[in-house]
Amino acid sequence: MKRYYTAEAVTEGHPDKLCDLIADSILDECLREDRESKVACEVLATKGHILVAGEITSRHEPYVFGIVKKVLEEVGYPSEEVEMDAQIHQQSPDIAKAVTCSKEKRECRSADQSDPGAGAGDQGIMIGYACMETSQMLPLPVVLANRIVRELSACRVSGYIRGILPDGKAQVTVEYEDGTPVRIDSVVVSCQHVEDKTLKKLEHEIREKVLRPALRPLPPDEDTKILINPSGRFVCGGMDADTGLTGRKLMADTYGSMVPHGGGAFSGKDCSKVDRSGAYMARYIAKNIVAAGLAEKCQVSLAYAIGVAEPVMVQVDTFGTGTACADDCLAAAVPLVFGLTPAQIRESLRLDRPIYKHTAVFGHFGRKEFPWERTDKTGALRDAIL
Repeated sequence: MKRYYTAEAVTEGHPDKLCDLIADSILDECLREDRESKVACEVLATKGHILVAGEITSRHEPYVFGIVKKVLEEVGYPSEEVEMDAQIHQQSPDIAKAVTCSKEKRECRSADQSDPGAGAGDQGIMIGYACMETSQMLPLPVVLANRIVRELSACRVSGYIRGILPDGKAQVTVEYEDGTPVRIDSVVVSCQHVEDKTLKKLEHEIREKVLRPALRPLPPDEDTKILINPSGRFVCGGMDADTGLTGRKLMADTYGSMVPHGGGAFSGKDCSKVDRSGAYMARYIAKNIVAAGLAEKCQVSLAYAIGVAEPVMVQVDTFGTGTACADDCLAAAVPLVFGLTPAQIRESLRLDRPIYKHTAVFGHFGRKEFPWERTDKTGALRDAIL
């Protein structure tokens, strides 16, 4: 049976990604000075104006405007004429109390029980996924889309393609037969450019210098539809052309159209927010299940309640590819191998470090520099179920 799956990726100059970069740069600045910082930072960018808003509770007060200016210049946008505003206050005392002292911790004060640590910073559902399609254990469309925007960005920064500007995006649709990727059905690339860059020259350079190396894992065939700047001229871009907002590229950040999303954004949030840390843990679990040979593909779902340390749901779906036991057996093994409270996730994945700016562009998964991409729990998982 044929099916088609699509993934999108965007460059660092896309307005939404620019906002993610700013938010995570502010988070990193806080964590660099105070690893207990609680940050929920949102950014809006529109023509000539950037607004930073949200809650920051930290012993360090970040210079927000300096961070915004630095990110703009690193991405390739002029900062001199951009008006900046910040509306930041401290975390709600009610939320802070629930996070600092979990429901379990409050209840165990009068009982002889271990301290479960902090509660979740919010309710929510987090999804993790892994499969055997690629070496990154990610769906092929996700890998290809991110390879394209990485190449596009590298070509701009290095000058390998002259006359292209920071805003860009890619979309890849892959045809599957019986669950296996067999060919690229379509590729769409949109790239901002200077006024005197001809579309013919741009298309040729992107085909040869971006798509040829990026699509090496599964080269296009003669029937693959390749659309480069299908709207035509793309001179006005970035926040001059489109409003950007943190957390608006959720599927680009994760697994594309193949995998559901719990709905919580990542960028600008410290690890007490399980929207982020729970999603990283779910990926860590799913990847280890697949790496252990217990399934060919695996989706892990975690659900949390605000102020409660332990998840209220742990679910595993191997889509019929499980090799050792049923999915409910795998789900029962997960808490035996992985610590699932916010405090345990923070410790095991070392999430109190200033690493988040690097996550903001080119996807949060499939990159070996991140601790949630380790496959060091495979033996423990096998032992837990066998």
